[in-house]
Amino acid sequence: MDIQRPSNAAAKRNRRIIFSALAVLFIAGVTLGLSKLKPAAPTVERSTIWTDTVKRGPMLRQVRGLGTLVPVDIRSISALTDATVERRRILPGTQVKADTIIMDLSNPQTEQEAQDAELQLKAAEADYKNLEVTVQSNLLTSKANAATVTSDYHDAKVQAEIDTELNKLGVVPGQKLQASKGKAEELATRDEIEHKRVDIQTQSVSSQLAVQQAKIDELKALYQLKKKQLDALHVRAEIDGVLTEVPVVEGQRVTQGTNLAKVVQPNHLKAELKIAETQSKDITFGQPSSVDTHNGVIEGTVMRIDPAVINGTVTVDVKLEGNLPPGARPDLSVDGTIDLDRLANVEFVGRPAFGQENSTVSMFKLDPDGKGASRITVKLGRSSVNAVEILGGLNEGDQVILSDMSRWDNVDRIRLE
Repeated sequence: MDIQRPSNAAAKRNRRIIFSALAVLFIAGVTLGLSKLKPAAPTVERSTIWTDTVKRGPMLRQVRGLGTLVPVDIRSISALTDATVERRRILPGTQVKADTIIMDLSNPQTEQEAQDAELQLKAAEADYKNLEVTVQSNLLTSKANAATVTSDYHDAKVQAEIDTELNKLGVVPGQKLQASKGKAEELATRDEIEHKRVDIQTQSVSSQLAVQQAKIDELKALYQLKKKQLDALHVRAEIDGVLTEVPVVEGQRVTQGTNLAKVVQPNHLKAELKIAETQSKDITFGQPSSVDTHNGVIEGTVMRIDPAVINGTVTVDVKLEGNLPPGARPDLSVDGTIDLDRLANVEFVGRPAFGQENSTVSMFKLDPDGKGASRITVKLGRSSVNAVEILGGLNEGDQVILSDMSRWDNVDRIRLE
């Protein structure tokens, strides 16, 4: 006879529910624990970063800029009159002296005007000589007349005195005495008039000659101008140097003021440096500088600072001192460094990839064992080309990463391998 067993389905179902609940609770606990774990620090190869150690001591502040060598003495030669280019005698790149003729121009009108001005000047000089002879002759005639009147006056005066004495003796009647005195008085007046006439004519000589001399000076200035224009048809270098440009060709018609040639002195150069406007505020005249021509370094001093900002840069002219390195020539690209000042006893470190002076930046500071680095906040002070002053956040001897770490902006710690 079969015996019916009691059913255990309900118990199995309860066990499955309990096990499922425990499994869910276990998974939730593991997930919660993992979510609270910090992510592992990323690894950075040490060979890909650039580090430096914070130091204390003097720090030389410098700014750097690219530029070119530019001639100090540049002579641009322009046409003084309208003309035609007849012949170019030399080509750019040729060494020239001040009297070297670069090209020949022609202008018949200028040649005719110069000749006319010369003839007018000669005619005026001849008129001056004729006038001088005439006025001097007239003056001499007046002086002769004055001398005659003076002589007659002295004779009449002596005769009047004699007649006066004779009249006292009763030899000469009073009527004759009065006649003698009247003649003497008349000649005295004429003598005074003649001397005044001589004085006036003497002054007149100077005035007449001065008028004619002024005319001569005017014509001489005109002649010199026309002669200068005539001589300028033979275009000369005007300074010793090198001919760099001849922008005209033979047969070309040029107008007054047209640039004909440019001559520079290649051994007398200066450096034109382009300094970022944010770094130019502390540059002053006379600051020491050094210019790298890529074939040698030459010292110099700041001689000019452009007051205008162009394309975010300020042009600074550096006067070069001493002999130029081999290969130095106009328009050569150079690197220039200007010494601003020297800071004494400050903490400084190499300049990081990012961060301006007087700003606050985040940097990675190396652990003492050098196997990792943590992000810290650093306050920067005054900066130089290769260094920056540390105002806070770092101490002497600390090592920091100067390389661009922007790809790790979302982490506060890295590992180094």
